[in-house]
Order: sequence, then structure tokens, then C-alpha cells
Amino acid sequence: MEKVYQPNERRFVVVDGGPDDLDYTYECYSSRRARLSCGHHATPSSLTDWCSRQLKECPGCNTSVARRELSNLSVNCRVCTKRTGRVFEFCWQCLKEWKGSRPRADRCDNAGCCNEALKTLQTCSVVKFENVKDISNCPSIRACPTCGALLEHSGKKCKNITCARCNVEFCFVCLQLTSICLPTSNYHSPCAIPVAPKQTSIPQWNNTDTSTLRGFDKALNGCHRYQQVPAINTPMPNEEESTKSICVTM
Repeated sequence: MEKVYQPNERRFVVVDGGPDDLDYTYECYSSRRARLSCGHHATPSSLTDWCSRQLKECPGCNTSVARRELSNLSVNCRVCTKRTGRVFEFCWQCLKEWKGSRPRADRCDNAGCCNEALKTLQTCSVVKFENVKDISNCPSIRACPTCGALLEHSGKKCKNITCARCNVEFCFVCLQLTSICLPTSNYHSPCAIPVAPKQTSIPQWNNTDTSTLRGFDKALNGCHRYQQVPAINTPMPNEEESTKSICVTM
């Protein structure tokens, strides 16, 4: 059941409608939004979801720990370090005591530790473009080169898309920003450089690069299912959507 703010709420200014800036998994909550001191607007459900994803329980002491370096899965627990007299680190991904070298952004050396987003990128099929000629072996799922959100192309419309998360347009084929790709190409022709291979890493988003408020969570785009969300693409009226966002556990 969706949470709602109480009618006599005094901690925030509560408003009707408007964007839900912390709804990065696109749940489309309908309740009233609170105007936070940082300037963002959030429903109680999206605010709870966002906060819960900033913390994970240490496997050694069950203390809630925040990750400071988004590009490093190795997290130090100060409570366990002080209690045991040695540095205690655990994996943000598999929640086991850290094994292997650090820093790493893909996985630790524990058996079964797997980055689902990278696995999705490595195992996806290829896309067949209906309106772009002479392009083959292009992966159907890409990580946005700006924010790292996973996007799937349906093959419809053109090759350039606008990420629904960071609002930056890029070429799905060569992974360059549109401003770099188009001077030597166009929306429906091959790029000047070869098709970019399947990605082996996911960009970490510094959200000061864009003006959008979407992505207050930086690179934490994790949920436990796939979900289709409204896609944004080059304006071509009366055509079907060409992309959808993919949410995976991070």
C-alpha cells in the first residue's frame, strides 16, 4: 500500500502533483509530494525507497552502513573494525566479507558474487533496426554513457535516443553523445566509427553534469525486476516507442 503524508504534516511543505524526483524506479506514486529543503519533491514512498537503498546491513554486525565510493564495492565497517581490531570490509553486492583485491566495481572474489547489470549487458541479444540501414551486431541493451542506466532499444525509430533518467541524448550504435556522432552521420545512417561492442563496465554518474533532478540517487538504479517506462526519443509523431529503461539490482 502506498504511503501518504498526514494532513497535519509540519516537517515539509506538501504539494499536489508535480515531479516525484526520487522515484528513480518509475513506480509513479500518486500521493502528494513533499518539498524537501534540498529543493527536490518526493512522495513518502519514493523517499523511503531512496533512503533504504543508501544503506545496507554489515554481515558482521548488522549495523547499517553507507557506501561512500560508488565505483568501489568494497565497504569498510567501522564497528566491526573497532570490535575485531582489524580492518573489516564487506562486498556491497553479495553482502559477504570482502575477498580479493580492491577497489573493484564489478564483483569481489566470493563465489556467486555477480553484477546483474553487467551480466545483462554481456548476455543481451542484438537489435535489428527497422529504419537504419547497414548496421549489424549492435547490442539491444546499453548502459547510458552519462548515468549508467540500462536502456533497451526496440529497433524502431532512429539510432539516437534520449535517456529517460539523465535526459542526455546519445547514439545507441557507437555510444557517443549525439553532438559528437551527428556531425559525421545522421539519425538513420551508420556512424563514422564501428559499432561499439558490448559494454564491460557501467559509467558512474556525476549528476552535476546535467541539470536534471532525476538521479538524486546517482548510480543506484536497482530494483528487482524489469520495468518498462515512458521512453524519450527524437520527436517522430505517431510512432511506437523505441526504447525502454531496464532496472536491475546493483
